[in-house]
Amino acid sequence: MSHSHKLHTDTHSSATPTDSAAQSPSSIRQIMNTDEIRRALIRISHEILERTNGAENTAIIGLYRGGSIMAQRLGACIARFEQREVFVGAIDFSPFRDDAQQNGPFPLLGPTVLPPDITGKTIILVDDVINTGRSMRAALSAILTYGRPARIQCAALVDRGHREMPIRAEYVGKNTPTSRQEWIVIHFTELDGSDEALLMRREEFQ
Repeated sequence: MSHSHKLHTDTHSSATPTDSAAQSPSSIRQIMNTDEIRRALIRISHEILERTNGAENTAIIGLYRGGSIMAQRLGACIARFEQREVFVGAIDFSPFRDDAQQNGPFPLLGPTVLPPDITGKTIILVDDVINTGRSMRAALSAILTYGRPARIQCAALVDRGHREMPIRAEYVGKNTPTSRQEWIVIHFTELDGSDEALLMRREEFQ
């Protein structure tokens, strides 16, 4: 894996192990395989349908990059279950990061794709991993510049804890408590050629 799914303030990403880590015994551990990710997305899709009256007036918006892939998968599941399309989009929250003034400006991650009018809709923000909550907070700020949704919910494939913001994910595929020295990396077939979630030491990737 040689690229990051996204550059943001939550401490997870896809990356290449460092030379020093490669020389020491690896602690990389798979915490979700392909089937487990598939089942988690199916379960989250059903939960979304139950809590949003069949995804009525709902838009699923992914945070770049892993979250946007996950949002597309959720949208496809819902379309299969309900025999109708639900709006799936993406949001680039880079300008709204709380460290933008100190460390930015950050490069844009991709085009923001939203419904023509989000006012009155249920917006489900989707990320692959939720950690400190800072990325989701930035995405919330970005969304609110486009209108006033009826409600905003959060979905994540993996919740690793360590919140620094009052953010809670309503839909979670797997809760995996971690230490500050650990990272969670999500691989998606669309980006990496396979689906899996990995837990590794911080020093095992750049």
